[in-house]
Amino acid sequence: MSQNDHEQFAQQLSELRHGIDELDNQLIDILAKRAELTSKVGEVKAKTGMPIYVPEREAQMLEKRREQAAERGVSGSLIEDLMRRIMRESYHTQNNRYRCINPGIKRVVVIGGAGALGKVFVGLFERSGYNVEILEKDDWSRADSLFAEASLVLVSVPINLTVDVVAKLNSLPEDCILADITSIKHKPLDAMMQAHKGPVVGLHPMFGPDAPGMIKQVVVVCHGRGASHYSWLLGQMKTWGATLFEVTAQEHDKAMAFIQVMRHFNTFVYGAHLAGENPNLNLLTQLSSPIYRLELAMVGRLFAQSGQLYADIIFNNPENFLLLKRFHQRFGEALSILDKGDKAEFIRQFNGIGEWFGDYAKTCLVDSKRLLLKADDDQMLRT
Repeated sequence: MSQNDHEQFAQQLSELRHGIDELDNQLIDILAKRAELTSKVGEVKAKTGMPIYVPEREAQMLEKRREQAAERGVSGSLIEDLMRRIMRESYHTQNNRYRCINPGIKRVVVIGGAGALGKVFVGLFERSGYNVEILEKDDWSRADSLFAEASLVLVSVPINLTVDVVAKLNSLPEDCILADITSIKHKPLDAMMQAHKGPVVGLHPMFGPDAPGMIKQVVVVCHGRGASHYSWLLGQMKTWGATLFEVTAQEHDKAMAFIQVMRHFNTFVYGAHLAGENPNLNLLTQLSSPIYRLELAMVGRLFAQSGQLYADIIFNNPENFLLLKRFHQRFGEALSILDKGDKAEFIRQFNGIGEWFGDYAKTCLVDSKRLLLKADDDQMLRT
């Protein structure tokens, strides 16, 4: 290539890049204007009580944008990814204020409201116009005066303290709602039913304190007593963007044994093995594909949090130990297949487990590919 050709290509490249920069600038301007509109949408929703997140509206919008992309020769998947990210941001710009579903509520008392998850609920209630008071462990001298005008008492304390705290709540106003947001439900719900004769409901927010709110989040509802009295609370959470899932406390805890206990304990052992073997973590992440970096990140994430919290979850129910022992037994049985060098048996069991998962396994394969493409952007999860 001659010097003249090189200069011409350089000039063409510079002009093309300038055109891209101009389009990027326009895109930012468009996003800013869109944010202004979504903020106004949020104001309207706050006045009318409409939920921030409307699944049907989102699905229709995404489908329409994919069709438009196809007509223009643009990847529908690309447009969907962009729109989902843009909409997620717009949901957060809409949640400055929410409609107060029940203006007649005198006072909401959040026990443990200064804690991480408690703060999320305090913020949501305050942005909905409720009178909110926080009760911490050093505030019990004024508890009676706070409870006297309470329409809702929400317990947000560590699992190991929940039952003891609930036992103190035996003098609440008869029409006051007593609720908790603990990740186990049977024991807390039973304790609330015994301590309080009025409305009782157990809640489990399926998200952590780092979530910006309830938009697109699931909250498990375990009914106790007086559902008609706390229906406004469930409606308020829907207004905040939550999806409610109703289940009994026993069913909830049995499911959590698989969802939380087994996974947390397995991760604990995995972490203990890594610490014992002492490999170079930086080298492991550099040599790992996105899926393994993500798995390693989930292990590391556990140990960045409270050991007390996970101990409470795992040690809460003796039945958890029996489940983990059965898991240990199956682990040993799998190792025996390796000891025998029986690849055929390994494949036979592998295929059998795949049949048990059925179509869900195929769905997971597709969904995980999408997730991993995002996780690998900008070398995400590399140390």
